[in-house]
Amino acid sequence: MPSTARATSLTRRGLLAAGGALGLGAALAACGGGDEKGKDGGAAPASAKSGPWEFKDDRGTLVSAKAVPKNIVAFTGTAAALKDFGVEVTGVFGPTYVEDPKTKEKKPDVQAGDLDIAKVKVIGNVWGEFNIEEYLKLQPEVLITDMWEQNALWYVPEEQKDKILKIAPSVALWAAGKSMPAVLQRHADLAASLGADVRSAKVKEDKARFEAAAERLRKVAQGKKDIKVLIGSGAPDTFYVSTPVRPTDTLFFQELGITLVVPDKLDPTGWFELLSWENVDKYKADVILLDNRTGTLQPEQLKAKPTWAALPAVKAGQVFPRVTEPVYSYAKCAPLLEDLATALENAKKVS
Repeated sequence: MPSTARATSLTRRGLLAAGGALGLGAALAACGGGDEKGKDGGAAPASAKSGPWEFKDDRGTLVSAKAVPKNIVAFTGTAAALKDFGVEVTGVFGPTYVEDPKTKEKKPDVQAGDLDIAKVKVIGNVWGEFNIEEYLKLQPEVLITDMWEQNALWYVPEEQKDKILKIAPSVALWAAGKSMPAVLQRHADLAASLGADVRSAKVKEDKARFEAAAERLRKVAQGKKDIKVLIGSGAPDTFYVSTPVRPTDTLFFQELGITLVVPDKLDPTGWFELLSWENVDKYKADVILLDNRTGTLQPEQLKAKPTWAALPAVKAGQVFPRVTEPVYSYAKCAPLLEDLATALENAKKVS
């Protein structure tokens, strides 16, 4: 879901839409491109590796090109998903690496999946960072990203969007409001349109693993109805309790029968309830799934919060990492279900 630190920014920027560009001169004219809306949608067959290409994205926009795009620039997590399906990208934007302040060594961010961060051009690594000049140099044929709010392109800065969307067509896929299997299928559809063999033995194996993990989790949930699971994220001054009705993973968890804490007083974004650390015990929970993203407080850091340490789930050692922004491939989502099943199998009622 939107980062706790970024939720306000997402709300302020509202709905993104392609509009009149501020102008980048001849460079923009040379790159050209734009999105066209149409009634007919769906992905082109995987075998269509040459000739016209089109794909109807989750905005309802029919995106087209004279040939299947090869120079692809994508949000990091989306790029990682495409790689698992067999599609390589040229450049990425979004959390890609974490740099050691002393050695300057760059290690892949959790959202980078199996991307080789040394081989892709990173044109932005943090919220609000998108280097248009470097983007132009890549000669992008399509820009691909997530969508957490209708028509809002994830990690495409609001103040630069008109310029960015003028350079190349854009594709947006839902990362919220739909259950995980549906979102995974859409990523597979996109990969197929870009020439990936989504019926390969590897993808079939990954999908079978995902489906087996889902069935395992369903069976575990049936025997753990009394275990309450809270979805949370820590910041220095605030603990965010997430609603389970919007993220793709928690929607799926609910469908599988897991008992999730539902906050009753959401903030204006509709994603969280914000609790002070003094009131962090408002909701009874036996298990806490804690946001694992870079920039959020992790268990070691939270030890300094006395009220956190006093929570029953914390005292029982029943706090587990949550991949809040999943890489939407079967290969990456199957372990999420397996890990949660293991956690619940061993969880005890403590609240």
